[in-house]
Parts: sequence; structure tokens; C-alpha cells
Amino acid sequence: MTTVVEISGKQYSVQNGDIVKTPKINAEVGENIELGSVFLSQEDGNVEIGLPTLDIKVRAEVLEHGRDKKILVFHKKRRKGYQKMNGHRDHFTKIKITSIEN
Repeated sequence: MTTVVEISGKQYSVQNGDIVKTPKINAEVGENIELGSVFLSQEDGNVEIGLPTLDIKVRAEVLEHGRDKKILVFHKKRRKGYQKMNGHRDHFTKIKITSIEN
């Protein structure tokens, strides 16, 4: 069964057993969580589309927390001598989808 689920404002297509890297979720490592909105479900060629969501429960286990690689942001105004370099590292959470239940 494939579902499209919303995690921290972003949509992910997940199946049972998938490992997904998401924006940081406030949960402890090893904790089981239930993901909120399921928008679409596909099983054996049958597609269900939620208006706006479906009543399917997606459960996941938190594997780890960490930080991504540095993203550099460079600003420049030509012919003015203005240059500025900034960067940031986003926090992430890796989760494993344990079950998808109707």
C-alpha cells in the first residue's frame, strides 16, 4: 500500500518499511508516532483520494535526529562591490514507517 502523507507541512509518498528523512519532529529516538494527514492511498490498483483527508493511520518509529550539510547563500550586487555569504544547516529526523492501517 502506497500513501501520500503530510509531515511538517511537506508531502511524502511512503510505503510500509520506508525510511524517510523529514524536517525535525519533536519526539525522542525510539518513540512511536502517528502521522497526521493522509491525502491519497493506492493498493492493488485501487486509488482513494481524500477530500481533504482519509481515515488511515500511518505509524512510524523515530530512528535518529541530526543536521544536514551546510547550504551556502551568496548575495551580490553587480558593479557595487557588495557581496555577502551566509549559510545554514537544517535539522532533520529520520523515521521508519512501521504500519499503515485502514
